[in-house]
Amino acid sequence: MAKRKSAIDHLESGRVPHIVHMIPPGAPGFREAAGGAMVISSPAEVDGLVRQLRRGEVITLDDLRGALARRHAVAVACPVSTAIFLNMAARAAEERRLMGVPEDDLTPWWRVLKKGGFLNPKYPGGAEQQAAHLAVDGVRTSPLRKQLAVFDYAERRPADYLEERGA
Repeated sequence: MAKRKSAIDHLESGRVPHIVHMIPPGAPGFREAAGGAMVISSPAEVDGLVRQLRRGEVITLDDLRGALARRHAVAVACPVSTAIFLNMAARAAEERRLMGVPEDDLTPWWRVLKKGGFLNPKYPGGAEQQAAHLAVDGVRTSPLRKQLAVFDYAERRPADYLEERGA
């Protein structure tokens, strides 16, 4: 039986981003692209962008997708693959945490929120763990419609383009 791949293995798979020029009708991103092209990123690229976030900054998944689309000069980044790759980056960071990697060397996945500033219950440890990490960063969360959210997320977005940092 084959060994199950770890999140780190998936992150370091060597997968490269590619552009889809003809998005099939009904596919994720079709309407949003409005006839334009779509990038399907890679786990490593998503991880690299999230690593550019500084303490106290947060972005939404849509902000991350916008950064990917601008980086590749296309209309949109695939919503499904970007979310999957972000989750891979989060799980890889937690695997590294268990291996003793210092906090400052981990991918700060907790700084990426859902639309509207909501925390993501699908992240490792759920929304509660994300809230705990955000609290260490000085970001306050509160319940909104029975879900945890960052109310001032719009003011905490980076003032510059994330994809241009470290370039």
